[in-house]
Amino acid sequence: MTDHSPRLAGEIPLPGQALVEEATKKSGLIWVRGGGPQRALWHVWHDGAAYIVGDGPGEQPLPQLTAGGTAEVTVRSKDKGGRLVVWTASVGELVPHSEEWEAAVAELKGKRLNAPDAEQMTERWARECRVLRLEPRDVTTALPDTSGAAVPLPTPATTRRPAPAALPLLLRRKKRRGRPTADPSGD
Repeated sequence: MTDHSPRLAGEIPLPGQALVEEATKKSGLIWVRGGGPQRALWHVWHDGAAYIVGDGPGEQPLPQLTAGGTAEVTVRSKDKGGRLVVWTASVGELVPHSEEWEAAVAELKGKRLNAPDAEQMTERWARECRVLRLEPRDVTTALPDTSGAAVPLPTPATTRRPAPAALPLLLRRKKRRGRPTADPSGD
């Protein structure tokens, strides 16, 4: 059977391109696999592609993504968390302060939460980070039967520590003293 649906520059049939764009726009995270393990990355959809920033101090690690290479992008549902679409992306690295870089960074800056240096963030990105464009090239509509669950990657960030020994004492409710008692006569 021949596919006669209109095609865009990325050679994805139009319905697939629309699914990739809408799903990626609405998802807060995308799962990206370059040459290394798959990672959840925050991103912004702009000008027909997903843009990500990272590989610098205080920024997300980019999973062995190289300019001119490809990556597999999995988009999850924001509501249910299940996979919606998997697409193959061409990876391009933007030149700092180029016109495309400035446009992408303007969009990314609005999505970056809790930046310690919001005023100098874009200059830091230009000096120390990489801004990548993930442009859709192919879409997979048949999702795998497996869950895709994996052991979490090692990280120095942690929140699990033993509870302090005094914690049960601090959490114990104090008895209220001096509370008025009801009059048994009803007066």
